[in-house]
Amino acid sequence: MNQSHLKNLTHANDIVSSKRQFLKTLACGSLLTIGGLPGVAKASAWSFPSSRAVALENVHTGDKLKLTYFENGRYVREALHEISYALRDYHTDDVYPIDPSLIDQLYDLKNTLGISKPFHIVSGYRSPSTNANLRRTHRGVARHSLHMEGRAIDIKIEGLRTKTIRDAALSLRSGGVGYYPYAHFVHLDTGQIRTWRK
Repeated sequence: MNQSHLKNLTHANDIVSSKRQFLKTLACGSLLTIGGLPGVAKASAWSFPSSRAVALENVHTGDKLKLTYFENGRYVREALHEISYALRDYHTDDVYPIDPSLIDQLYDLKNTLGISKPFHIVSGYRSPSTNANLRRTHRGVARHSLHMEGRAIDIKIEGLRTKTIRDAALSLRSGGVGYYPYAHFVHLDTGQIRTWRK
């Protein structure tokens, strides 16, 4: 693995929380302070999971991971490195830091679906050269794809319909959700909330 990329996989020694996760936490806390969520009994304390884990299988490289990437209120740097390597551009072997918020989306999606199966990764990071090549040969590949920023992922889950995955992802309202029923995968990203079908 390219060591210079590994040194840059996180922007600080300890990432306490992503901006999006922080804002979600703040919003939930504010609602509870004001009087709780409608239809939900008021809790004495709001609890968040102290650890988060995901399972990933890259369909192109055969890489498999099942690991805890968030523990004791912090992202685990070594786990983020492993995830970034597993989601590398398999065409060029380039490694790029994957946005922790994207992994949080997978974690939330896993819980929404109530599954423990691994996410099958169709595409993670894409180098600019790979993205340009894909644009020439495939319809619907964005010129400025968030895959090139480590902020997008294309997934399948064995035994689940693509539509089921798409519907669960949309319910999270966490970013972009692309639905590719003919290619049998769902795109997730940490960009603006939006959806499309190809």
